[in-house]
Amino acid sequence: MVETRKKNKFGQEEMVGFALILILVAVILLVFLGFSLRSPPKESVESYEVESFLQSMLQYTTECEDNIERLSVQDLIFSCNENEKCADGKNSCEVLKTEVESILKESWKIGDEWPVKGYELIINTDTQSILEIKEGETTGNSKGAPQYLPKETDVFFKAYY
Repeated sequence: MVETRKKNKFGQEEMVGFALILILVAVILLVFLGFSLRSPPKESVESYEVESFLQSMLQYTTECEDNIERLSVQDLIFSCNENEKCADGKNSCEVLKTEVESILKESWKIGDEWPVKGYELIINTDTQSILEIKEGETTGNSKGAPQYLPKETDVFFKAYY
């Protein structure tokens, strides 16, 4: 009978040890899971994001139509530079400004709760400034990219973070 009690005692000690090991492993896994799920806030804007944004913005189809099709932002820039009107009679420069402002506001949220604090977009030709949009604050940290178009037209975008 004494021997049976010793076996039960050893069995109970092994079960308690096993339970403690399981609890310890579960706590460690929860800590690692907590660290891996908590992603650090985005600190800055990458240059490829700015370049990709510019390229995709220039291909965006606008509301302005010529006699054949709806114009992309790039084609609308050329149309504005030549003082042309859209098929519905709207001024192409006004449509360009409205469309680009809308794209910028949707794509680059600015403010204290966002990584981007401000941005600026400048569209120039050799002879004139077509469009200049600035929003938010200009900080010491920025990423920018130029896009050179035909007809001596340059598009510069800079995001401040």
